[in-house]
Amino acid sequence: MSDVQIRDDRAAGRLEALGDGGEVVGRIEYFVLESPSRALVPVHTIVEPAHEGKGIAGSLARELYAVAAREDVSVAPLCPYVVKWAERHPEEAPAADPRLLQAAKEWLVAHPGRF
Repeated sequence: MSDVQIRDDRAAGRLEALGDGGEVVGRIEYFVLESPSRALVPVHTIVEPAHEGKGIAGSLARELYAVAAREDVSVAPLCPYVVKWAERHPEEAPAADPRLLQAAKEWLVAHPGRF
């Protein structure tokens, strides 16, 4: 895995992996769900083609769950990559409440064009 730093750009709804030169080499795009309870909702995971296969997407998923744990909120993953990552790492990624997942899907429908 390459050395990347991860920063949370909450205002933009992106968890970003930064390469050695400070360039964004990967990101998880997410939003914050407020109801029925607060949750981080990852929608897309993107890694630049030149940086694929270096564990960046997994590092981003791990950090997203770490951020949620620090903030004492849930993660309601809609991103297929994060869903699969969570299934492989149940000790780090608690299962999402089905009501949160449904609310997250409804939020996306109500906000077309956001993602």
